[in-house]
Amino acid sequence: MKFGGTSVADAERIKRVARRIVDKREAGYQVVAVLSARGKTTDELIAMAEEVSDAPHPREMDMLLSTGERISCALCAMAINDLGHRAISLTGSQAGIMTDTSHTKARILDVRADRIKTALAEDQMVLVAGFQGVSTTSDVTTLGRGGSDTTAVALAAAVGAEECEIYSDVAGVFSADPRIVPGARKLPVVSFDEMLEMAASGAAVLQLRAVEYARNHGVRIHCRSSFDDSPGTVVLSAGETMENPLITAVTHSTAEARLTLTGVPDEPGVAADIFRALAEANVSVDMIVQNEPSSAGGRAEISFTVPREDLRVARGALEPLASRVFKDLSMQEQMGKVSIVGAGMRSHPGVAAKVFSVLGGEGINIEMISTSPIKISCVIASEHVPRAVRALHGAFGLEGPNAAEAG
Repeated sequence: MKFGGTSVADAERIKRVARRIVDKREAGYQVVAVLSARGKTTDELIAMAEEVSDAPHPREMDMLLSTGERISCALCAMAINDLGHRAISLTGSQAGIMTDTSHTKARILDVRADRIKTALAEDQMVLVAGFQGVSTTSDVTTLGRGGSDTTAVALAAAVGAEECEIYSDVAGVFSADPRIVPGARKLPVVSFDEMLEMAASGAAVLQLRAVEYARNHGVRIHCRSSFDDSPGTVVLSAGETMENPLITAVTHSTAEARLTLTGVPDEPGVAADIFRALAEANVSVDMIVQNEPSSAGGRAEISFTVPREDLRVARGALEPLASRVFKDLSMQEQMGKVSIVGAGMRSHPGVAAKVFSVLGGEGINIEMISTSPIKISCVIASEHVPRAVRALHGAFGLEGPNAAEAG
């Protein structure tokens, strides 16, 4: 069981989570629970760091940010003990979560869950601080935004859990963000492949790495609400889903930024130099477009998108290449992305044409495009994103009987 920040935001909610964990135990299950930091705690910790440093050291940021989840776990363990049950709270390192050395964006390498299994055998409920682990060099590391999801999936795989339940303030995975499309419907089942594309293109219900880990280790995920007992959305392998709808969902992001490099020599190895520098700085690149040289000068232009939060790091990684690899670097900070995802797209031609037609009919200019067999993504101006989501959701007929309530 994994509980998000809104689920443990105050004392009453922590007590409610404790009760829910105990109810599971009393139903005959052994329980490992992963908790996020309370409410806005992580944002407050980041603000504290920025008060004392313009560029906080990544190692010290991990030391700081890992405290939020530890607070939640200790408080919830106290509440469970008061209910007459035995609970133990563990840090990521105590729980045996081993990571690489990439501070603030570490990847899980191994889970040595011996201490968890011992506690379960002793009839204790185990509460693990999400979003964190210990590196191969014995430093505290954090897993990036949404990393508690990955913690939960990794622990579920390590202990052989029947299911990994992800509790948050939303009732499941929807065909679009209900805050933008009040008629969006809750999806009872989504395949891993669809969920991967949705997470990668902006759906904030699950972290991308958590879905990757679940698919690779065969962990069944159930996304559900912390605030009621209704079933949510089950994420499982494609072979277990009953059908492949043409379009499953419309997703979006307004956290994109675009960098454009001009005066790039049109010769082998140059693109490798650019994207190697970004990879070494741990910057993930989404879409890439290269315009061929328009004259005999042999200079090209390359544009690509990165998460806006990585813009400063990306620019710092590229600046040493200036003059040798490119002439000018420009940035657009306020980009958005809208995507349609659906396993049925594999066998239905004409979907791309319809997407472009719908956006064109709305007067929305498409700046970049990327596709996969089950996804089409368009980069557009961020202020047009809500209108684009509503238009595509309506055009593909995604509203249905299981719609979210307006407001």
